[in-house]
Amino acid sequence: MKEALINLIEAERKASVLFTEVENRGLISPGKTEKKLNSEIFDLAFELFGIKKFWHKRIVRSGANTLLPYKENPPDLELQNDDILFFDFGPVFDQWEADFGRTYVLGNDRRKHQLKQDVETAWHEGYTYYLKNYSTISGADLYNFTCDLAVRMGWTYGNHHCGHLVGNFPHETLLGEILFNYIHPENIDLMMLSDVLGNERFWIYEIHFIDPILKIGGFFEQLMVVK
Repeated sequence: MKEALINLIEAERKASVLFTEVENRGLISPGKTEKKLNSEIFDLAFELFGIKKFWHKRIVRSGANTLLPYKENPPDLELQNDDILFFDFGPVFDQWEADFGRTYVLGNDRRKHQLKQDVETAWHEGYTYYLKNYSTISGADLYNFTCDLAVRMGWTYGNHHCGHLVGNFPHETLLGEILFNYIHPENIDLMMLSDVLGNERFWIYEIHFIDPILKIGGFFEQLMVVK
């Protein structure tokens, strides 16, 4: 396995540990604001790993804010009983970027729990599709497959792309904000192609399903590994 991929997998493992510890410590609780929880996760990352560097803005979204994609900056909400929320964090470990997203549900609302389950199930279905078609799949192909998954599962897809590159920090500065670097409906290039510097590309795949009527969304993202 290539050294870059080993480093990215290790960065993701640490991000997973961080999220698990958030749950174990009971940090997700009603009455707490998104901003407060976000700050607590930041402090926990420093406690566990000694890090303060994140390669993109840290996101905690709850309630109606879960409808919104990454680029939005909604007002700070307070977590409610029977709420749904998700995290999207990009911690940097030893100059290697992670990008990790998970959904959480407070209470017993069946539709919200179904959404939490569906975004994870959809991620694995999309990942399987990607691996099966690795030599021929484009960003547009995977995006369209993901939107079809959302409809099949009874949801709407909530973003204009479903993933992006990840790498050695700061990959965005080196490679730029271009469609070639996103799993986007207009990116018809093969995902297996090298980046502009001739390096292998490593992809974060993300699922964001929403229900505009109920005003809820769910999110799941992590690294796609091709060994």
